[in-house]
Amino acid sequence: MFYMDGQILLFIQEHVRNPLCDVFFKTITHLGDAGIFWILLTVVLLCFQQTRRAGIYSACALTASLIVNNLILKNLFGRIRPYELVEGLQCIVAPAYDASFPSGHTGASFASAVAIYQQIPRKFAISFLVLAFLIAFSRLYVGIHYPTDVLAGIVTGSSIGVLVNVVGNRVNSFRKV
Repeated sequence: MFYMDGQILLFIQEHVRNPLCDVFFKTITHLGDAGIFWILLTVVLLCFQQTRRAGIYSACALTASLIVNNLILKNLFGRIRPYELVEGLQCIVAPAYDASFPSGHTGASFASAVAIYQQIPRKFAISFLVLAFLIAFSRLYVGIHYPTDVLAGIVTGSSIGVLVNVVGNRVNSFRKV
């Protein structure tokens, strides 16, 4: 699997990267730094009565993603970043100093986007899922994560987002009784 992970990253570097996309994906990837975009979105959602539940769900999902992905799984697996191991791979953003697996940017993005998805109108919710996918791909594009890191972030983040919705909706249904 490691070989295929590396080959995918080298393919992106050699056949997809270009100066225009470099600027775009560097910008996109930085939206996920420390979950800043998702945290700011959560704060905005919390400010309005009609979106407050989405904000609460997003806050819960971001917190759970931080715990699961960044505090537990990264420390459990301790995977070395691809730019340190894949010969010829160039990382085009500042190096990260934590473990590679899973992608925290991707996990947080999907946790928040999926948690919000069922709570706001679809036309807005879809745009957040698209952004989550762009952030996930950006992690490959800039060379800071393996594809399996990103895939794990999608799975853990989406699972957390769904779980937050299930638990939150169940708690809300008990409160109405």
